[in-house]
Amino acid sequence: MLKTFDCPKCGAPVNYDQDVVGASLTARCSYCNSSLSVPDERRGVPAHVINIDLRNTGAKATKWIALLVIIPVIGVIIGVIALGGFLVPLLRGGNSPGDKKTTLPTIPWPTGPAAKDKGNELATPILKFGSEGIGPGMFKDARSIAVDGSGKIYVGEYIGGRIQVFDPAGKFLTQWTVDPKMPLRGLAADRKGTVYVVQRGKINRYEGETGKLLGELDYAGGGGFDDLTMAPDGGFVGAWYSNRDDVVRFNSAGEVTRTIRAAISSTSGDSELNTRVAIDGLGNIYALGTFNNAVFKFAPDGKFLTRFGDAGNEAGQFRAAFAIAVDGKGRVYVSDIKGIQVFDGNGRYLKVFKPDGLAFDMEFNDNNEMFVAARNHVVKYSLNIP
Repeated sequence: MLKTFDCPKCGAPVNYDQDVVGASLTARCSYCNSSLSVPDERRGVPAHVINIDLRNTGAKATKWIALLVIIPVIGVIIGVIALGGFLVPLLRGGNSPGDKKTTLPTIPWPTGPAAKDKGNELATPILKFGSEGIGPGMFKDARSIAVDGSGKIYVGEYIGGRIQVFDPAGKFLTQWTVDPKMPLRGLAADRKGTVYVVQRGKINRYEGETGKLLGELDYAGGGGFDDLTMAPDGGFVGAWYSNRDDVVRFNSAGEVTRTIRAAISSTSGDSELNTRVAIDGLGNIYALGTFNNAVFKFAPDGKFLTRFGDAGNEAGQFRAAFAIAVDGKGRVYVSDIKGIQVFDGNGRYLKVFKPDGLAFDMEFNDNNEMFVAARNHVVKYSLNIP
């Protein structure tokens, strides 16, 4: 059966044929030519890149080549065992007939008086708009959101390049389209209503009310941007990758003021192909490495301060992380398939709450209210955290 998932490197749609054990081992992205391990939806394992373009030679390159040879072999062995009936129940998320059924723990979304005992008192939904569709105010795959200084809300579709504009109450105002052929990977808006869009590794500026192209950001390193976020001083931070995961700080004129070279990989020792970024009111930068399953905090001068998070299902761990944001009090929010986890500025885990849908992107306004883009709708939350 033919299925589709999004390439975790460039975001382009990738097709693959599902086999008898649940999913084929690998697929190749026709846009960036990356070799990919396809997602296993039953176990919540996302697609990931299994070959990385390392241009240096020597022991490090040899290690990756060996891994690329070994991984398919291991996959074939696992497939053979699964066909024998040993792993099929695991891949299906259940047990064989006659065995006691087991499932992973879930985080409920309670209502009523019990809600205050379950952590969902952290956020109260105060506005919701949107539905499934292609008409005004409707969404097919909304994964990016931004808010300008006047409170206008900009929502970007991952595929198709449509950006819709709403007033602070969620009323549809207008829409415009950027590049319809490539995924929209990042979206931000400054206080004056200029919208910044990340596509094809580049950052373009648009007039928020009309969608008029104002120009492309000139960066000496060339294309490679995958995300960006606005800073309180009018500048912004971009996540850039071209055989190295850099974090780049710009001023309000679009000039580079600081580059944190190999921000994640130089600290963790592991490659990072998908970085999401956030910045707090003091200029501290937070980089979420979705392949490293961790958040890396840097001081305004680029000095590494701390890291937190890990892969897993426990509190403070991540499973298929999507986005990161920082509120006006310096708390850090990381969304994944479990919900939105909240940390203090030093990475100490606080609590988790379950939003209405998967939070693909998060943004805060001047009132410290959170906006969440959840594929076919947008929800605005009031935070109930001291």
